[in-house]
Amino acid sequence: MGFCKLVDVILFFFFLVIAVAAPLIDSQTCLPMHLFPEFLVDLKSWYARQYEDYLLVEKPDFFVGIIWLELFFQWPLSVANLYAILAKKSWFSTTCLIYGVSTSTSMVAIFGELMRSGKASDKLLMVYFPFLGFAILAFLRGLVPRSRTLTSINAARTTMARKKRA
Repeated sequence: MGFCKLVDVILFFFFLVIAVAAPLIDSQTCLPMHLFPEFLVDLKSWYARQYEDYLLVEKPDFFVGIIWLELFFQWPLSVANLYAILAKKSWFSTTCLIYGVSTSTSMVAIFGELMRSGKASDKLLMVYFPFLGFAILAFLRGLVPRSRTLTSINAARTTMARKKRA
């Protein structure tokens, strides 16, 4: 198994977590609580208490804005990336690069708040840190194009299709 395939497997599980957690857990930050089942509200409350996540409790404006960005931009990209990995789409590198840049930018803003506030525990930093790591991994994966054999096969198919039409 090549290095890119290993990275794709790692990113697949990361995108799967985001595809599930963003609409079910993160969206509770900016949407009314009555829209969610009680067990999801309890899960979010447990997490906020367990990891002392003051961002979820206090809901600062910048954080709510980042959650909206995640819901309307990053979440659809994570779903598209899941599909791209499974279907081996040629545009995966592009969407992965976009996702990585967007998420790492958001995470830098969050880490800036966590570091400067003095409220963040080590446990809380350890919760957010992997998201920055996966965002950087997605960014780097986006810089690597798909294998040349796949590109040459697609080019050969396109050439054959043109010849048949002529």
